[in-house]
Amino acid sequence: MQDRQLIVLGQIGAPWGVRGWVRLNSYTEPRDALLDYRDFYLRQDGEWRAARLAEGRPQGKSLVARLEGVTDRDEALLYRGAEMGVPREQMPDPGDGHYYWSDLEGLTVQRLDGKVLGQVAYMLATGEHDVMVVRGERETLIPFVMRKFVLDVDLDKKLISVDWEWD
Repeated sequence: MQDRQLIVLGQIGAPWGVRGWVRLNSYTEPRDALLDYRDFYLRQDGEWRAARLAEGRPQGKSLVARLEGVTDRDEALLYRGAEMGVPREQMPDPGDGHYYWSDLEGLTVQRLDGKVLGQVAYMLATGEHDVMVVRGERETLIPFVMRKFVLDVDLDKKLISVDWEWD
């Protein structure tokens, strides 16, 4: 399974209890939406393989789950740090004007005057709004605020137009 076909939605954390449960670090919004994906892929040591959640639930401010076939803490520990991904086509349409971070990463960022600032290396969640980390001649942080700083996102052209003069 190629990385481009899979969207990373979370990561396996530390074991939780003694019966094979683990903590899940969810990258989804809302956090517990990760539990909606019972069938997914795990990436360990650069390799993807199919996996399945046997059960899972919110636990306090985090999520806990048990992978199918994992029944004790020692087995669960083997999965710590593994990334959880699902095929892009399994994910719901984000809707007009909304984007998955993975769709933005790698796009070219261009100012109104035509100057290319670079490509979106990754996105950051800051609480107030998301931020694009753009790498080109240098690294630039641009708030992902539509109609203020981000004027247009054209996924077909792989281009983000921005009104950004602070460099």
